[in-house]
This record gives sequence, C-alpha cells and structure tokens, in this order.
Amino acid sequence: MSAARLSRLGERAFILAMTAFFLLPFLWLATAAYKPSRDMFSVPPTLLFRPTLEQFATVLRVFDVRSLLSSSLLIAAGSVGLSLLLGIPAGYALARSSSRYAAAAAYFFMAVRMVPAVSALIPFYLMMRDVGLLGSWVSVVLINSMLNSAFVTWMMFLYFRGLPKELEEAALTDGCTMFGAFWRAALPAVRSGVVASALFCLIFSWNDFLYPMFLTRLDSKPLSVALLAAFGTKDITWGALGALAHFSTIPIVLIVLALNRYFVQGLTKGIH
Repeated sequence: MSAARLSRLGERAFILAMTAFFLLPFLWLATAAYKPSRDMFSVPPTLLFRPTLEQFATVLRVFDVRSLLSSSLLIAAGSVGLSLLLGIPAGYALARSSSRYAAAAAYFFMAVRMVPAVSALIPFYLMMRDVGLLGSWVSVVLINSMLNSAFVTWMMFLYFRGLPKELEEAALTDGCTMFGAFWRAALPAVRSGVVASALFCLIFSWNDFLYPMFLTRLDSKPLSVALLAAFGTKDITWGALGALAHFSTIPIVLIVLALNRYFVQGLTKGIH
C-alpha cells in the first residue's frame, strides 16, 4: 500500500474518531429518550435495551409541546425576517458607499453582535416593560433582530463588496431604477449569501435561551426555555431532557439539511 493511500486512510480515521468523540454526548442524550428509567445509569452501562416511548408520553403529558414549538417558530421566523429586512439593504449601502469609513462601519456592526447577551438584558427588559411588550415573544424578536441584523449587515457587506458594480450599471442602462438594479441584479447574485445569513440568524434565534427566559411569560416560552424544566432541585430527568431535545433539534436540523447546498455555497463564495 502506497504512502499516499496510508496517509489518506489515516486522515479519514482521525476525522471519524474526532467526529465520534464530539457526537458521543449527543448520541447518549438521544438514546436516553428511548431508554427505560432503570437502564439510564445502569452499571455496567447497558448498550442493548428495549426501546420505549415512555419519555415522549411523559413530555407530551406534562408540556404543551405545540405551544412551545409555535413560540419557537414565531420567534425564529420573526427574527430572521426582520434581520434580513434590515441587514441586507444596510450591507448593500455600505458596500456601495464611497466613504472611506464604510468598511469600519461594517466591522462595527460585527462588533455589536459580539456584545455579551447579558449586558443588554436589563436595559432591554426595562424598555419592553415601559412600552408594554414585556412577556410576549415580540420582545424577543426585537432584541434578536437588533443583534442579528448587525451580523447580516456585516455578512452582506462582504458579499456585495465582492460583486462587480458593472452588474448594476448594466441594469441601470437597461432602464432599471437604483432599487430595481439592487432587487433584480445585485440581490439574486448573492442568493447563497442571503441563505447563509438567514440560517445563521435562524440558529442564533432558535437556540437563544437568555432573552426568552426573562422576556416571555409561561404561555409564550419557546422550547429552549422548556429544556430547563428537566433540571430539578435534586436530580436531572435525563429521559425527559432527551425527549425535549428531539423536539428542539429535529426541526432546525431538517431546515439546515434542506438548505445545505445554499449554506455551503454561502460560506465558500463571495467573501473576499
């Protein structure tokens, strides 16, 4: 066997080993949802067990899963939509600006996204209380959109900056307005970047715990907050946690898999 072939096999074995290492905790949590409670921490560990849906039945009985899913979807969809609505035009304006400070402004928006979430919690909590939005999922959408639109602005600035200006000039020559050139020529050319930005915003919003925890009430809390209910004062209900993790993980994984081609293109194209 040649040295090159041995090297490739070694690389693949290493990648598989590292993947298994990092996925093992998630695999354990996923299987915990199907294990009987008596086999959860058996010694020695039980690799073979009779699967049961007991944990899912308990979760469906104790939690209003439909309401939790609805809140998660509303928060995620609202955050993504508003973030794109604000971030894409801002990124385009900065990319086509002749100011020498445009790039610095774009990276300032990225710095806004790096602000620790807890630092904005108290001021935003007081603002939402004063305007009467405290306790609703709308407050979470607003603060997520504020942070995520800054990220979208930075991302789309990079994509639009790598786009030839001649594309829009040709559209203007054909009779398009400035907005028409943006909408019909520039925006379709960076579609993969838009999808990548949207998926990042979706993941950020779907997995957000801190803001929904403090800004929503019981009937508007998403799945990310409901997971905390599995942690008791004396122990952790691992089976319920595993079952809730299924409801929290499967929708977002399916969306990412459906848009995976655009997501990969968005990460590998257009950024210079």
